Amino acid sequence: MSHAKYGIYNANLTNREREVLQLIAEGSTSKEIGSRLNISHKTAEAHRENIKKKLDIHTLAGLVRYAIGTGLVEAMSQAHAE
Repeated sequence: MSHAKYGIYNANLTNREREVLQLIAEGSTSKEIGSRLNISHKTAEAHRENIKKKLDIHTLAGLVRYAIGTGLVEAMSQAHAE
């Protein structure tokens, strides 16, 4: 997957949405994201929904693939290979 295919900045995600997306891709729940970013879990859920709408991705697996494809997070196999 190339960055050009996804273009994280082309999706007009805010810095906070990129933070939330990274945490989602790392396996955090909305409650965990809220705690980590000092926001309510409802705000974390709202960010999650906004990200899905902006990216037109509706599954957790799709969000994770996007985050890996854009380099926001590394795939586990890549991270362990280094």
